[in-house]
Amino acid sequence: MSPSGCSAPGGIACYLLSGLGPRNAFPVGRCVGREPGRGSSSCSPSPPPPGDKALDGYSKKKYVCKLLFIFLLGHDIDFGHMEAVNLLSSNRYTEKQIGYLFISVLVNSNSELIRLINNAVKNDLASRNPSFMGLALHCIANVGSREMAEAFAADVPRILVAGDTMDSVKQSAALCLLRLYRTSPDLVPMGDWTSRVVHLLNDQHLGVVTAATSLITTLAQKNPEEFKTSVSLAVSRLSRIVTSASTDLQDYTYYFVPAPWLSVKLLRLLQCYPPPEDPAVRGRLTECLETILNKAQEPPKSKKVQHSNAKNAVLFEAISLIIHHDSEPNLLVRACNQLGQFLQHRETNLRYLALESMCTLASSEFSHEAVKTHIETVINALKTERDVSVRQRAVDLLYAMCDRSNAQQIVAEMLSYLETADYSIREEIVLKVAILAEKYAVDYTWYVDTILNLIRIAGDYVSEEVWYRVIQIVINRDDVQGYAAKTVFEALQAPACHENLVKVGGYILGEFGNLIAGDPRSSPLIQFDLLHSKFHLCGAPTRALLLSTYIKFVNLFPEVKTTIQDVLRSDSQLRNADVELQQRAVEYLRLSTVASTDILATVLEEMPPFPERESSILAKLKKKKGPSTVMDLEEAKRERGSDVNGGPEPAPAGASAASTPSPSADLLGLGAAPPVPAGPPPSSGGLLVDVFSDSPSAVAPLAPGSEDNFARFVCKNNGVLFENQLLQIGLKSEFRQNLGRMFIFYGNKTSTQFLHFTPTLICSDDLQASLSLQTKPVDPTVDGGAQVQQAVNIECVSDFAEAPVLNIQFRYGGTFQNVSVKLPITLNKFFQPTEMASQDFFQRWKQLSSPQQEVQSIFRAKHPMDTEITKAKIIGFGSALLEEVDPNPANFVGAGIIHTKTTQIGCLLRLEPNLQAQMYRLTLRTSKESVSQRLCELLSEQF
Repeated sequence: MSPSGCSAPGGIACYLLSGLGPRNAFPVGRCVGREPGRGSSSCSPSPPPPGDKALDGYSKKKYVCKLLFIFLLGHDIDFGHMEAVNLLSSNRYTEKQIGYLFISVLVNSNSELIRLINNAVKNDLASRNPSFMGLALHCIANVGSREMAEAFAADVPRILVAGDTMDSVKQSAALCLLRLYRTSPDLVPMGDWTSRVVHLLNDQHLGVVTAATSLITTLAQKNPEEFKTSVSLAVSRLSRIVTSASTDLQDYTYYFVPAPWLSVKLLRLLQCYPPPEDPAVRGRLTECLETILNKAQEPPKSKKVQHSNAKNAVLFEAISLIIHHDSEPNLLVRACNQLGQFLQHRETNLRYLALESMCTLASSEFSHEAVKTHIETVINALKTERDVSVRQRAVDLLYAMCDRSNAQQIVAEMLSYLETADYSIREEIVLKVAILAEKYAVDYTWYVDTILNLIRIAGDYVSEEVWYRVIQIVINRDDVQGYAAKTVFEALQAPACHENLVKVGGYILGEFGNLIAGDPRSSPLIQFDLLHSKFHLCGAPTRALLLSTYIKFVNLFPEVKTTIQDVLRSDSQLRNADVELQQRAVEYLRLSTVASTDILATVLEEMPPFPERESSILAKLKKKKGPSTVMDLEEAKRERGSDVNGGPEPAPAGASAASTPSPSADLLGLGAAPPVPAGPPPSSGGLLVDVFSDSPSAVAPLAPGSEDNFARFVCKNNGVLFENQLLQIGLKSEFRQNLGRMFIFYGNKTSTQFLHFTPTLICSDDLQASLSLQTKPVDPTVDGGAQVQQAVNIECVSDFAEAPVLNIQFRYGGTFQNVSVKLPITLNKFFQPTEMASQDFFQRWKQLSSPQQEVQSIFRAKHPMDTEITKAKIIGFGSALLEEVDPNPANFVGAGIIHTKTTQIGCLLRLEPNLQAQMYRLTLRTSKESVSQRLCELLSEQF
């Protein structure tokens, strides 16, 4: 017995009966049926016995509270639901509040009481009592079921935009509508209220603005066209917040930071749209972002961690917006410098966020050089950080900032870290090292050394794609085959070799062992004995590869034929339990016995070069990192005047080619790609008109802003080319000599499918003769929120001045859409940088002195005259930036070669800035007048 006289099973009943006598307690009598609530069954209180009074409101509230408490202790509640519903009709706030709380926690959407609950909620919404309306809205949001959305999706927006609704109710209505939209977006109708809800951003009550911003951000992500007017209002409100003192917004100032939550939400809303087209709005937004960056440099007004957290939250969201717009070089560089200060901050979270944001900044042409200045700090973080997640972000940043100038340093540091790296990230580091070593290998002996070192350090994490790729590159490059054979031979002499090293060694020595056979230390018999000493330590796939190497040796080195035949004839081979090994041994033995020398040489001749393709290692890393966005920032690597080692992926086998490309084009897999246009073939001519066609033949004029975006891509290869409320077009491209490949990403920003999606490349007759473009087809249906990718293979036949036009036609919601933009394929993309000494430069400069070879332009600066940005643009243009060549250190000098299929054209440039007059003089000298003229036009527009 318990102290109160109740046995343990009756504890709940005793608790319910405590506080009031039996007259006023719930009589837990007969079950009237199952209540499909959150409990297992439902019992309704029996009618009070004759002479008892029904429970009053206070008693119901009290016992409903006790039921809630019992539920929170983990017990099932099978009764009391109807009493809670009855509390909803009370005129007392406290009773109604407890009723709604019970309903929100214990009644699910399938309850038989849901109709009664909906009626009570409707009555409270119509009561115009702000307290009751708030309780009803909270209940709708807390339950958030589809049934609630069906019942109130039309009422809540009306309350939100009504002129006489109080601020607290507007706040609740905005958040309630947000909840309904997230759970059942198809039930929330877009209507007249959408244009009115945007104006809540101007509301005097910041609580209403905060709630409305959350709602508008979510709505704008799915319906950008409906809410595009919010951009100017958001900028205006943000400007008022960031320029106000902490005393101006006392109720919404958090540790001396004015309205930090609202600021973050406004900045996030602006990331749903491209940079504002209105110069006034754009200028005001730039001022806001500059103010936020300036405030980050000010001394803290409080030592409390809450102050720094709020201040940094606004700062990081502002930097995210700067990166999203990617249009203001000064802001991007300032953001990078600010993040650099956080790299050595004592707070681990700040270091993590700084590294993560700098990874994204490294993908911008304007801030890449600024990010590279922090390389030593990042390397130090890789070595000293205790938190594995921070070290992983440091690896990501090193990968993102890598280019030809620092590739060897970064790869060496990654290899050093790999020896002690956490097992969870070793495979990813291996893939990144392999990609960087291949991508930026100027000397392929360094590449071979790096991959073999990689296998030695982390052989268990080296996937097949890695050693396949090194084999492909060695076979394709004659200049490295002898070195590779010598290096793997030396590596195999170690007592313990990883199996992947044996695979690489077996393949390379089988193909190129003859290149080192002249050295007595690596004679054919020594090579065979070395490989065979590893045979019994390897698995079946490696043994199969070694058997193929042995039969290759029979062809390369007849003097070891007898030794190899003895190995193949042994019982361990001919009677091997593994069918594959047994079959190889039998067939290779028979081949070496009956085939003549000529037949043997034909069958076992050296492997032909592999077709150049996109690295399979890169594809594996993309798969490991998860699905990419329109522009995968992790892989958006810039090519600043460096050769891109390895070309695009070949087209699928069996694809037909409409034209016969040159042999150099075949190296990039151009031979298997269908020709331009990218869409369906045009219908044959005739008297009948295809009146049902979804793709009118008329090409739209260039979209607004197309020329500006085109100019931005002259000095960069990756980014967003075009964006409106429906469609985003992103580019990622790489060029090598006269060949290139461009990936075009079409992103559907809406929730509705694009039908009959047809992108077409349009070139004039002159341009077709100078530029060969071949594309792969695109899926004609683009799902809402999805993206499709299109590859364009490019070959520069001769110099050209025009640019192709990309025309996209599709149907959206029954409406035909037609968009045209200039595709940024310009002559300077085929620039290869050339390093020159001062004497050689001026000697060549004098040789190109005829009037037909020089073009000069004097123009006023359109952008701030910043030295670092100017250097970045010249390097991005494609030429080598020659330091200490010009007698005037303020001048910029560059050199390079334009590669076409028919010829190579040397180019020298000189840029002379005049800071006082804010003017530039640009001089270009090439061996061809049209090239000088075109390069001068392109480069002068960048400054």
